[in-house]
Amino acid sequence: MDFRRDVFQAIADPTRRAIIMLLTVGAMTPNNIADHFQSSRQAVSKHIKVLTECEILTQEQQGREIYYHLNADKMKDIEKWLDQFKELMAKRFDQLDQVLQQLKQYKK
Repeated sequence: MDFRRDVFQAIADPTRRAIIMLLTVGAMTPNNIADHFQSSRQAVSKHIKVLTECEILTQEQQGREIYYHLNADKMKDIEKWLDQFKELMAKRFDQLDQVLQQLKQYKK
């Protein structure tokens, strides 16, 4: 069974969201990333693994170091989903406005 993590599962964790924010500035090594957190390097490494598995992060080998980059395309997938959700909610609020207007007129 090929278990692929969901992007939303990955961004649900505050530490992973913080790692994403760090990498918006530029690529970093795991040690550079871990320096920004009070948890163990091993714990940070697990978060990096989750983000890599769902393709939010990509890795690049430079000499002996591995650098992690933010995959902006995956972030666009999240944005696209949120836009669809906002559109759906806006339609529902418009429908609610119509119902409230009808109720107002009914009371007159």
